[in-house]
Amino acid sequence: MPDDHDAEPAERAAPVDRAAPADREGPADREGPADREAPADRAGPAADGSTAAHEAHGAHARTRTAAEKWVAFKKSPFLPATVLIFILAAAAGLFAGSYTYSMAAPTPHRIPTALVGAPDDARGKAFVQGMEKALNASLELHEYRTYAQAREAIDEQQAFTIISVAGSGVRMDLSSASGASVSQLLQQAAPQVGKKAGVPVTIKDIKPVQPGDPRGLALFYVSLAAVIIGFVGAIQLSVHARGLNPAERIAFTLAYALLGGFSIAAVVDWLLGALTLPFVHSWLILAFTMFTSGMVFTMFNTLIGRWAMVPTWGLMVLLGNPSSGGAVSWPLLPSVLGHIGRWLPPGASVNAQHTAVYFPGHQHVFPYLVLAGWSLLSCTVFWLWRHRHPGGRPTTPAHAAH
Repeated sequence: MPDDHDAEPAERAAPVDRAAPADREGPADREGPADREAPADRAGPAADGSTAAHEAHGAHARTRTAAEKWVAFKKSPFLPATVLIFILAAAAGLFAGSYTYSMAAPTPHRIPTALVGAPDDARGKAFVQGMEKALNASLELHEYRTYAQAREAIDEQQAFTIISVAGSGVRMDLSSASGASVSQLLQQAAPQVGKKAGVPVTIKDIKPVQPGDPRGLALFYVSLAAVIIGFVGAIQLSVHARGLNPAERIAFTLAYALLGGFSIAAVVDWLLGALTLPFVHSWLILAFTMFTSGMVFTMFNTLIGRWAMVPTWGLMVLLGNPSSGGAVSWPLLPSVLGHIGRWLPPGASVNAQHTAVYFPGHQHVFPYLVLAGWSLLSCTVFWLWRHRHPGGRPTTPAHAAH
């Protein structure tokens, strides 16, 4: 019995003594030498490469020169982001400054005035001199023999007011439609001047603005919308429809200009009733403005690429809108702005729209020539240098890859 009991532990221990561990070790034994040598083998290249790694690490640890830092900065996205910071800051200040300079304290310089009656009449002279002193400006007098001729000058927008010397006093006829800001200034000054000069003054507005636009600003705002949406639309085409070819880009610019002009006119006239527009005429002026504005951006995008927004914003918004005469009539603008504003797309748009609404029988071709000139210039530059435009797509099929 003791022998049996002694044998059981040995038998039960036998599995422990089986060669299973050795079997599991078998593959390791077969591959062991290679595996054991592999670290040594791998250590060779690692040891060899450690020198290069150490040198690379040392290169990074080394302080870079100013020239190297500048080269890295130019290749990073931080350069355009930094430039944009300063451009946006300058644009904000210039935007506020340009509008404040032209609109905050409008000062008359010269006001074209139609004079009917005896020019050497003492009452007329006293009133005119008093008005010039009160306004700190000159009334640019144009003499007319009859009142009908003077009224024609108002319709042709050659005069802002009519002074008639007759009877015992003076009559001043205003034309708010010619310039609401000028009429308001004259209306405030005339009674005080007449009282001081001892001359009775009768004031009448013979060409008022529409009731829905008492300050005469609606036409400025619709033109402003056409200008801004015009070049914003071109920006969006360059971003979201980059693959458009030149002819396609011009066609799509024309398409959104036509639809956008219609939308502006419909909202202002049909939906809000702020203005009664000669609808088709006003619509086409707005579309012409949007197309011109869009093509101006496209021209600058062709010439200077991603920075095209800078000259576009400067020309159309910082300079063009304040000098357009829409918010403040040109006789009250600083003289330089009053002259150059008519040659820019925003001023041309305001002038064309203003005449279409208030003086439909007395259209002038000049504003349309200005818009056409800017459109033609922009399209020509874009077309001639279209290979430089950042958009477009290949016109020939790509070669098949071998």
